[in-house]
Amino acid sequence: MSKIKLTDLVLRDAHQSLFATRMTCADMLPACEKLDKIGYWALEAWGGATFDSCIRFLNEDPWERLRSLKKALPATPIMMLLRGQNLLGYRHYADDVVDKFVEKAAENGVGVFRIFDACNDPRNLKRAADAAKKTGKHVQMAISYATTPYHTNEIYAGLAKSYADFGADSICIKDMSGLLKPYEAESLVKAIKAKTDIPIEIHTHATTGLSVATLVKAAEAGAEILDTTISSMSMGTSHSPTETIVEAFKGTKFDTGFDIIPLLEIAAYFREVRKKYAKFESSFLGADTRILASQVPGGMLSNLENQLKEQGAQNKIDEVLKEIQVVQKDCGYIPLVTPTSQIVGTQAVFNVLFGRYKNLTAETADLVTGRYGALAASANPELVKLALQKNNYESVLTARPADSIPNEFEKIEAEAKGAGANTVEDVLTYAMFPKVAPDFFKNRAKGPVDAASFAVKPQASGVKSGGAAESYVVNVNGADYNVSVRPSGTIAIAQAGGAAPVQAAVVTGGVDVNAPVAGTVLKHSVPEGSDVKSGDTVIIIESMKMELEIKATDAGKIHFLVPVGTAVQAQQAVASLGGVVLKQAAAPASAPAPSPAEAPAAQAPSGGGAVIPAPVAGTLLKHAVAEGSQVKSGDTVIIIESMKMELEIKSTAAGKIHFLLPAGTAIQAQQPVAEIN
Repeated sequence: MSKIKLTDLVLRDAHQSLFATRMTCADMLPACEKLDKIGYWALEAWGGATFDSCIRFLNEDPWERLRSLKKALPATPIMMLLRGQNLLGYRHYADDVVDKFVEKAAENGVGVFRIFDACNDPRNLKRAADAAKKTGKHVQMAISYATTPYHTNEIYAGLAKSYADFGADSICIKDMSGLLKPYEAESLVKAIKAKTDIPIEIHTHATTGLSVATLVKAAEAGAEILDTTISSMSMGTSHSPTETIVEAFKGTKFDTGFDIIPLLEIAAYFREVRKKYAKFESSFLGADTRILASQVPGGMLSNLENQLKEQGAQNKIDEVLKEIQVVQKDCGYIPLVTPTSQIVGTQAVFNVLFGRYKNLTAETADLVTGRYGALAASANPELVKLALQKNNYESVLTARPADSIPNEFEKIEAEAKGAGANTVEDVLTYAMFPKVAPDFFKNRAKGPVDAASFAVKPQASGVKSGGAAESYVVNVNGADYNVSVRPSGTIAIAQAGGAAPVQAAVVTGGVDVNAPVAGTVLKHSVPEGSDVKSGDTVIIIESMKMELEIKATDAGKIHFLVPVGTAVQAQQAVASLGGVVLKQAAAPASAPAPSPAEAPAAQAPSGGGAVIPAPVAGTLLKHAVAEGSQVKSGDTVIIIESMKMELEIKSTAAGKIHFLLPAGTAIQAQQPVAEIN
C-alpha cells in the first residue's frame, strides 16, 4: 500500500457546506501559492453550487474564477463536480450541450472531472464521461451513497464495475450526508475492489461525527485517495480536517508526507476569512445525528437553514427534516444530492408550509415519473398518479431521459446572445441558469462583490432616545444603506447620505394585518382606502426569493402602514383594516424598489370569468400559451419559479385566456395571474 493521497475541498465544498457557497475568489487567491506547494492529489474548486452562487450572489464570472485559480495553482489539478447529464443546472441537457460544456471546462482549467448522477443511473453518466475522456483529463465517476433498503454493497460494487467499463480513471464513493459508517466503509471498499482495481476516493461529510473514523477504515481497506478540508473550514456540515488525517497517518504506511507547518499557516488564513461570512454560517457546527435519519447533505443543510432563516421560519427546521424522510421514500428512496436534494428539500418545505403535496413542484413530478432517471425503488403510486396528472404525462418514462432532448446548443446560443452573452462560456452560463444569467451579464462590469459588504455594522451615532431601537449601516454592492429598527418592530431603510428613512403610517383603531414572514413589500394589491373582504390579497411581499400574498384578515377599509420597498419583519403590522389614519406612510426615498420592467402593475380580474391563482409565491417565468388562446381545463398556461423550482399553473376551465400579469412579475401565493372567459 502506497501513501494516502488527499484532495482538499476548501475552495468549493467546504464553504458550500458551511456558509452557502458565498466565498469569493478574491478570498481564495491569497492562499493558492501555499496550497499549490502542499502536494495534494487535487484541489476541488469548481462545480456544484459555486456556478449558481457566483452569478446569483457574487456578481462574479465563474469561468474567470476557474481561469484565475488555474493560473494560481500550476502544480495541482483542479477538480470540478459535474452532475452528469444535468451538468451544473437542474435539468437534463442535450448531448451537444454536455459535450460543449465539458470541452470548455477542460480548456479553462479543470484537470479532474468528478461526475455523478443523483439517481446513480449509468445512462445519465456515460455521455459526460465520454466527453471528459476526449479532453484527456482525469475522469472520476462517483457513486451517490445512501442508506436505504434498496442500496447494498453488491449494487454499489456493480455500479463501480460499470463505471470502470465506461473508462473511468477512478471511482468516488460520494457520501454527501455523512452516512457512511467506518466498518461499512471498509466492507464497501473491499466489495468494489473485488470488482475493479482502479483507485477509489472517499468523500464523506463530518455532519454526523463519523467522518474521521470512516476515512481511516476506508484507507485500511484499500482506498487510495481521501477528501479532507483545512481545519479552520472543517467539521460541522463540512469535512474532516486535513491536518488531523495527516497526523493520524504520520509514521504509518499511509503517511501522506505532508509538512504540518504550511498546513497550519493555511488554516490560520482561512480562519480569518471565515469571519467575513458569519451571517451565512450554518448553526450545525457540531455532530448532528438527526441527519442519520433525514440523510440531508451538508451543502443542502446550510442552504436550507439559510432559506428558512430568511423567511423567519427557522423554527420549522425539525419539521422539514422529518418531512424530507417522507418525501425521499415517496420518491423511490432517491439519494439526496443535487438536484434531487433540492427537489426533495423544496417539496418538503412546501409540504410543511402548505400541506403534503398540495403544491407539487414540476421537478418532483418529473422525478417520480422517470424524467431524471431510474429510481432505486418504486415511487409512491399515489404520488406518481398525481405527478402524471400534473404534468400531463401519459406514462412513466423508462428510456434514458436525454434521448428525448434534441440537440439544443445552437438554439440556446441564439437566446443567450440576445440576453448579453459574448462568448461560448457565456452561452453555457446562460444554459445553466437562463433566468439569472441575463442580469449577471448586465451587471458584471461592476465587478465581484466585496465580501466585506456582507458585514452588518452598528452605526457610530448610536440610538437616540425616543427614536429607533437599533440602527445599522448595511453595505450592498458598494452602497451604504441606513437600516432603522423601531421599538414597534417597523424597519425603515434609506441610502446613506440620501433622504430620511421610510416613515410608517400611523393608524388608530382597526384590525392589524401582519406579514407572515420577513421580507420586502413589493406592492400594494389594492389602492389605499379600498374596501376589501376577508381573504382578499392586499399586499405582496418577497421572501426567500419567493413572492407571498398577504390577505385581509377581516372586512373593512384598507390603510397601508408601510410603503412599497420597505423591509418588514415576521409578524410586523403592514396594514390596518378600518381605523383612522393619523399619518400617511411616506414613499420610500432611496430604498430599492422594483422597476416597471421588473414588476409591472397587475390587472384586476374582470369578475366575469374563472380566475386562475398562483399556488405559491415566486416569479412568473413565462406564459405557456399566447394571450387570447383557447385553452382546455388542465392545460398548462403559466410557468413560475419558486425556490429554484419551476411550477406549472394549469387552466381551471375551458375558454379564452387573459393574462393578468406579464412575464418577470413577482407573485404571491393565491394571487390571480390569469382568467378564463
